[in-house]
Amino acid sequence: MPPIEDHPLRYRLANELHARPFPSMTAPSTAAYLAIKRPEGAAARDRDADMDHLVALLDRHGAPHPQPGATHYFGKIGRYMLKWESHTEFVTYTAFTDGLSTRPFDPADFEVFPDDWLEAAPGVRITSALIRISPWKDKEVTRNEVKEWFVPESVAVARVLDDAAVVAGDFRIDSAGHLRFAVTVAPDTGDRRIGRVVQRLCEIETYKAMSMLGFARAREMSPRMGELDTQLTQMIGDMTGAGTRAEDTLKSLLSISAELESMVATSSFRFGATGAYENIVHQRIGVLREQRFEGRQTFSEFMMRRYDPAMRTVKSTQDRLNAMADRAMRAGELLRTRVDVERSAQNQALLESMNQRADMQLRLQKTVEGLSVVAISYYAVSLAGYLLYPLTEPLSLSKGMLTAIVTPPVVLLVWWMIRRIRKRML
Repeated sequence: MPPIEDHPLRYRLANELHARPFPSMTAPSTAAYLAIKRPEGAAARDRDADMDHLVALLDRHGAPHPQPGATHYFGKIGRYMLKWESHTEFVTYTAFTDGLSTRPFDPADFEVFPDDWLEAAPGVRITSALIRISPWKDKEVTRNEVKEWFVPESVAVARVLDDAAVVAGDFRIDSAGHLRFAVTVAPDTGDRRIGRVVQRLCEIETYKAMSMLGFARAREMSPRMGELDTQLTQMIGDMTGAGTRAEDTLKSLLSISAELESMVATSSFRFGATGAYENIVHQRIGVLREQRFEGRQTFSEFMMRRYDPAMRTVKSTQDRLNAMADRAMRAGELLRTRVDVERSAQNQALLESMNQRADMQLRLQKTVEGLSVVAISYYAVSLAGYLLYPLTEPLSLSKGMLTAIVTPPVVLLVWWMIRRIRKRML
């Protein structure tokens, strides 16, 4: 008996769950992180260009190439281990190596990505970061490092994964163009757990940056939305007045509705992606299982104060835009109803005018028929008279008397014939 046939995608889908393992990292070590995104149309970008850019970096170190169509890569380049991932809108590079530079967060740590290679990137930098992983010494050392390396008013510090590490960062871009994160690792923390912490920090920063694109779009749209809202409100108010023509108002309203629908269409992907990225940010922070360190704000508290209001603005803008589009649609339906009512009234007036014209035509027709009876009767009597004049002498009648006798039956005959013809026509 032959074995059951597998679905064509069975192995591919099963392996996808294991295709992107967390890196294994030791303390001390350093990680350089880079995320690249196309400025426009990133979701529909040419992914071959991303692959070619990765291959160009691998070729500099003689490293093996990934499989064609791969969405992830993990391998060694020089003294670094490189982790590459392709996402819906961006690609990420994480290069990590053992040891720490003498200068904390030294820009030289980012030289694993050469300048000429960066200039040839098929996109722009959405974010980059330097992550310093060091072994735990004591609270005093960690407290001083946080004070020295980060801006006090913005820094977030937390003990994560049941005291496996202390992570810190202020989400500010330094003079070299990178964000900074410090990870102080407890002695018994495993290499893979360190890799998970570093990976979570990179994901938090990346998805935060990506979701803030929705905030930028919301701020860009808000002034025009305010103008359209004012015009729409004024137009709806004018609909109740009698001084404006419904057709003109409908034309303007259709223009506003078309612009609103265009705004909805062009922003729906960005706002939808922003909501998804926001959820990922909070999920990644949640899995760190934060605990407060030395009374400092945690990452979740930082996001609550600085990040969540921006996301609420995006959601509010999206809801407002949809509400305006719905309001314009309802107003258009009401206005079209008003136009239909006005046209019905015009049609009714036109029908009444046509009825009046028909009555006048009927009266005129009856008048013409009466004149026709007289005219035809006149000629018929004349003809009958010519035919009967020879009988005047035998009957001892004058021509006038004979004409008078013939006239009534001739007139009745003519009237009957015309009436019969009109009935047949109707």
